[in-house]
Amino acid sequence: MFSMAAFLLAAILLYGFRGPIMVALKRFDDRNVARRLREAHDRTDRLAHFRHTLELAEEQVEQIGEMIAPDARTGSPVRLFVFEGEQFLSRDEAEAARNDAVVARARTFYQELPLALRQRTEGNIGRK
Repeated sequence: MFSMAAFLLAAILLYGFRGPIMVALKRFDDRNVARRLREAHDRTDRLAHFRHTLELAEEQVEQIGEMIAPDARTGSPVRLFVFEGEQFLSRDEAEAARNDAVVARARTFYQELPLALRQRTEGNIGRK
């Protein structure tokens, strides 16, 4: 009897929250469709590797923070943008510094790539 009541309560809750659940499932499905289309496009795009490397490097670099601090001259509050501990007066300056950090991280990956590929092929030769 208790199990039947629990089942009915669960069914009522699922029915009551079907809208948000369906919206979440639709978003999930849309992301999967977009990902598959992008993968199909990337197979023919010869620059896709560079784009993926930049996206990965961008995930590894911290985001730009905002803070309000008193101005040194006037004492009035001013909005500052912080990236890697450095304060910038405009978001554009902070974005430029962040972009430079992302490109530097991606460039480091490509500088280390020949060594990693060489070690990988040497390791495969030893296994045969």
